[in-house]
Amino acid sequence: MIRIEEPSHVAAPRGFALFNLAFRPFYLLAALFAALSVALWVATLQGLRWNGYLPPVLWHQHEMLFGFALAVIAGFLLTAGRVWTGRPTPQGWPLAALALHWIAARLLVFAGPAPVAAVVDGAFAFVVAALMARVILGARNARNYFVIVLLCAFGAANVAFHLQPGDAPVRAGLWLVLTLIVVMAGRVVPSFTANALPRAGVVIRPKLDRIALVVTLAVFAADLLGLGAAVVAPLALAAAMLHAARQWGWLPLATRGRPILWILHLSHAWIPLGFLFLALASLRWVGEAVTLHAFGAGAMGGLIIAMITRTALGHTGRPLAAGRAEVAAYVLVHLGAALRVFAGLAPGAGYLTLIAVSGGLWSAAFLVYFAAYLPRLARPRLDGKPG
Repeated sequence: MIRIEEPSHVAAPRGFALFNLAFRPFYLLAALFAALSVALWVATLQGLRWNGYLPPVLWHQHEMLFGFALAVIAGFLLTAGRVWTGRPTPQGWPLAALALHWIAARLLVFAGPAPVAAVVDGAFAFVVAALMARVILGARNARNYFVIVLLCAFGAANVAFHLQPGDAPVRAGLWLVLTLIVVMAGRVVPSFTANALPRAGVVIRPKLDRIALVVTLAVFAADLLGLGAAVVAPLALAAAMLHAARQWGWLPLATRGRPILWILHLSHAWIPLGFLFLALASLRWVGEAVTLHAFGAGAMGGLIIAMITRTALGHTGRPLAAGRAEVAAYVLVHLGAALRVFAGLAPGAGYLTLIAVSGGLWSAAFLVYFAAYLPRLARPRLDGKPG
């Protein structure tokens, strides 16, 4: 996990530090892109002329995963990799070049040409995987070898999408992101809670975590293989119960007075709920969009806003406390996710209006983050330390 340090002193930061560590440019780029791309998607649903080479729905699905989520993953891992191993990760001009690679991929995936977009965008995950492999393998950091495998698998799903755009690569990409989230959440949510509330009695059950991960992988494999409701539904229900059980041991209710903590628990709660919806969707009792948005807008979006605030605060030498901007972003992202899921559960005459409102709220959450954190991430740490 990323180690968070309290600032030793507070001083007015001077200078330009945007490319000191990967979390700085990639968190900002991801937040701005999330706000603008969802706003564009909603406007398209309302009748705005579409000029992209991909169909709008496929562009939206692709970019939420292989654009937005991958930017956050890159920023997080290339920052965490330095902490895990003590080895340097890109900074300065190499980091700026990596950020430009990501920006070029976003422009090409929208405007084309398709073959160039496939090469440039398809390469990005593998570049990040290679950078992570250099530090993780070099330090023999066996605990995190899985990160390299997941990044390569994510890159392969992206390449598969460019070769044949469709639902299967998108679902594979979402399941891979959620696998990373399940592993990382199991590390950081209980430990952050226990550190902040040492007398609460947080319970961490490594065996339960391993079982939950195995069942999670089984659900995702069964879904991708199209094994049907007879297999997917019971596995998904088991996964929902396992994730709910492990989170209950982390004492989510004890965090209700600490926004920097409750955002982690509230966001994680979408994971068991998403598995419940996946079971129901396999039985055709709810639509597929309900599952995808519970996982994507709720779990992924919520945990991303939680981590990009917390880690950015810690790595810029600020206290680990959520202010008004952070709380506003937390509330907005979950209101947006809840409304989007509700729209799928109860489609009717107001369906497009609900999507527009939910998309606006979700976009606003990341726009708030961008506005609040741009000056913080562009300047050096408050405590004068490197990073």
